[in-house]
Amino acid sequence: MILFPAIDLLGGKAVRLYKGDYDNVTVYSSSPLDVAKSFKADGAEFLHVVDLDGARDGSNANFETIKKIISESGLKVEVGGGIRSEETVEKYLSAGAFRVILGTAAITEPDFLKKAVEKHGEKIAVGADIKDGFVAIKGWKEVSSKSCFDFFKDMSSIGVKTIICTDISKDGVLSGTNLELYRELSAKFNVDIVASGGVSSLDDIRALKSMNIYGAILGKALYAGMLSLRDAAAEVSE
Repeated sequence: MILFPAIDLLGGKAVRLYKGDYDNVTVYSSSPLDVAKSFKADGAEFLHVVDLDGARDGSNANFETIKKIISESGLKVEVGGGIRSEETVEKYLSAGAFRVILGTAAITEPDFLKKAVEKHGEKIAVGADIKDGFVAIKGWKEVSSKSCFDFFKDMSSIGVKTIICTDISKDGVLSGTNLELYRELSAKFNVDIVASGGVSSLDDIRALKSMNIYGAILGKALYAGMLSLRDAAAEVSE
C-alpha cells in the first residue's frame, strides 16, 4: 500500500479544512516546500497536493508553489484542485507531476475526462468526494445527483485506473476512516482506490492494507501529531 502524506494549499500556505469548510481553516505552515521535505525525511516517496483555491474557483493560483514542490522535494507528486482543462493537465504533467486528479470536471465534463484518459492513461486519476453517499463538486460546495457507486461504475467504464475516494464527513475530524465504504467499493470495482478522510491511526492503515487498498492519504493526523509518518511507512513496508 502506498502512503500519500497530503499538503492542501490555500493562498500559498499549507492548511487543513474541517469537513471541507473554507471558513474553518487551520494554517500549518507558510512554507509548503519545507513540509514536503520533512515528509521525504520521514520516509515518504509520494505526495498528494491539493490546490484548494483551484478546487473552489477553477484557478491555478498555487501553480508556482506546486511546481517548486515537484522540482525540489524529491517526492512523486500527484496534484488535484481546479484541473478542468487539457491545458492545465499538460501544465502540471510538464512541470513533473506524476499524476493529475480530476474532480469536478469528471462530473461536469465527462467528454474532457474521456479524452484525458485516452491521451494520458494512468497519469489521470479521479477524485470522488462523497457526501451522504453522493459525489460533491466545486471544492465540496455542491453535491451532485451521482451516487458514489454509479460514479465508480462510470469511471471504470471510461478506463480510469485510480480513484481517490474521500468521505467528507470523516475529513479532518480524526475519528477514523470509513472502512465499510472502502471494503464495499473494493469488492465491487476493479480500480485502484486511494482512501482519504479520517485515516488517523496505525489501526486504520492496517485495516486498509488488509483489504488490499491501493493507497491512503494522510492529512490532519500527521499535522496534529496523532500519527507518525515513520511508523506508518514502516507498517506498510512490512
